[in-house]
Amino acid sequence: MRLALGVEYDGGRFAGWEDQPGQRTVQGSLEASVSRVADHPVRIICAGRTDAGVHAWGQVVHFDTSAPRDERAWLLGGNANLPEDVSVAWVRPVPDDFDARRSARRRHYRYLIYNHALRPALLRERVCWECRPLDAERMQAGASFLLGEHDFSAFRAAACQARSPVRRVEWLDVARRGRLVAVDVVANAFLHHMVRNIAGVLMAIGLGKEPPDWARAVLEGRDRRLGGVTAPPQGLYLVGVEYPERFGVPPVPPPAWL
Repeated sequence: MRLALGVEYDGGRFAGWEDQPGQRTVQGSLEASVSRVADHPVRIICAGRTDAGVHAWGQVVHFDTSAPRDERAWLLGGNANLPEDVSVAWVRPVPDDFDARRSARRRHYRYLIYNHALRPALLRERVCWECRPLDAERMQAGASFLLGEHDFSAFRAAACQARSPVRRVEWLDVARRGRLVAVDVVANAFLHHMVRNIAGVLMAIGLGKEPPDWARAVLEGRDRRLGGVTAPPQGLYLVGVEYPERFGVPPVPPPAWL
């Protein structure tokens, strides 16, 4: 039997999603918890691997099991064995051909910037702080050059292992909500550090360091060295993952605070 889970987590105290020897990871914590409920070792596959410090509201994972448990047992048992910074939001049986990563149609990330002269305290590990004024309209103008299918080599990390740098960005929106500036990106898939590098380019534009069409120049240059700084991880959230309807994966809208 194959099951899918919806998972949320605060990435601040994790060394990222992927299991690493001697490191505290989301995958390691989740596999240990689910394996206790299943009473056998479980290997979990996720929709999108996140880096250290990156958060998730709508991560989707799947695993296979022969254990006869109902959905309530997986949900309550899984959460009972998880640390406080990870939570299972829902459980669904899915067809055997469902794959949390390969079956995904698109993924939605949000990058949050706290734009105020004074640093935040309560939000310090959940936003990127920028003390200088950001022009969200200039950032949106720059974002428009990144829409569509492109070679995003200039926005990938040097250690990125993706076979192809081509990705299709379907939606890229910059909006100010009081002191917060939110950068929303929806694409069929993402390269390593792609969203954080997009955020770094747009922030440089928003600060007036570069014109909006610099985003196009960076994209067309296909050279990571031209793209400025990588924005810090704590502002990044995996908001949601979309699948074909036949799999029955429930959409989970982000909360008002996010």
